[in-house]
Amino acid sequence: MVGEHVGYEVAQEPIYAVRLTGDTLNPLAEELKVFHAKTEKELCCYVTKTGLLFSTISDDAPSFHEFFPELEDLLGKVDFTRLPHRRSIRYEGRFNWKTMVDGYQECLHCQYTHPSFSVYYPPTFYTVRNNHNFSQHIADPKKPDDGLFLYFFPNCTLNVYGGGMSSFRVCPTSDPQVTRMEFDYYHLAEGEKFEEYFKFVRQVAMEDFELCEKAQDNLAKGVYHEGILNPEKENGVSYYQQRVFQMVCEQHTADQVSRQNDDSGRKDQVPPSLLQMVA
Repeated sequence: MVGEHVGYEVAQEPIYAVRLTGDTLNPLAEELKVFHAKTEKELCCYVTKTGLLFSTISDDAPSFHEFFPELEDLLGKVDFTRLPHRRSIRYEGRFNWKTMVDGYQECLHCQYTHPSFSVYYPPTFYTVRNNHNFSQHIADPKKPDDGLFLYFFPNCTLNVYGGGMSSFRVCPTSDPQVTRMEFDYYHLAEGEKFEEYFKFVRQVAMEDFELCEKAQDNLAKGVYHEGILNPEKENGVSYYQQRVFQMVCEQHTADQVSRQNDDSGRKDQVPPSLLQMVA
């Protein structure tokens, strides 16, 4: 609907998407804009050919194709505009956001944690293909188009299966031990058909939620120790953790350079007479 604000939070920054003009069922890319909710500053965004809207919160962020150079062709397999939005929910969990992403990026836990999901997608053949800043989860390598399960670095997922589509975001809060989960659900059908789908996907989500809270409790108690990740079954976890480590190191280096420049600038502002006294 033209003028309606659809709000989200990214890195604890409130943003909203809005359709400014147009009267067609599906908006054109130029009709969609994203703004910061507090400053009303327009943010950089990109709409894929099949209807997904991506946005940044910083002008320094890379473009969509720089950050996801291999993603758009994969997204082109699904027309996302045909699935109407049906429901959104959000709630908090007692775990760090990285604990949830760790769990999503592997399926060793699926057989005992997700028995209903495993009926349709046996974890025996489950594999993860890592690309630049995203991972594709494939339930059966012989059927790569059977369901679309994507992880977008650092904290977003997109899952198309069971006749519908869902996306969830793992949002850090001011408390590192608490994460806010945000879910959006889309489906062609309404009523009973959608409720059946919703019940199924919510069961899977809550199974993961409970597992993450228990895992976080055990982490806090020192039950878990460092170990080697399975190179085949946990390659998604390894990739994600390496990206986190890499970006933390890059930010640390940038912060050091910034502090050095600040110190140099302050030194340049000291009167020469005072510098001579110090010397």
